[in-house]
Amino acid sequence: MLRLSIISSIKTNNFNDEHVMEKITEMWKEASSHLKMNAITTYGIYHNYESNYKGDYTLSVGIENNNGKTFIEIPENVKFEIYKVETSDEQGIFHTWRKIWNQEEAGTIERAYSIDYEKYYPNGKVEIYIAIK
Repeated sequence: MLRLSIISSIKTNNFNDEHVMEKITEMWKEASSHLKMNAITTYGIYHNYESNYKGDYTLSVGIENNNGKTFIEIPENVKFEIYKVETSDEQGIFHTWRKIWNQEEAGTIERAYSIDYEKYYPNGKVEIYIAIK
């Protein structure tokens, strides 16, 4: 089981919240003041889904340690589809999410909407883990 300490969280919606990008940017800025960026693996965790990718969800910043007061636990039995983000592309994360949404619309993946996360490695590599059924 992966246990992540939560640094910061927001509730938002990609399609109905006109301030979604500002909220996400501010959340990461706030979290980065508590993190030694580039020194640890950091997670962007998507959880508490209202429905599908068009509904409300919670986005949290987390790290692997046991010092936090709030945790999210990712059970070992969750099946994930892993997407490598093209980090040389300034919009690589957004483009990867668009690919995921397109695959879902096409029926090539069936998302579980339990917990998903972006994993930011100290070396700059980024992967997106999508829980699937």
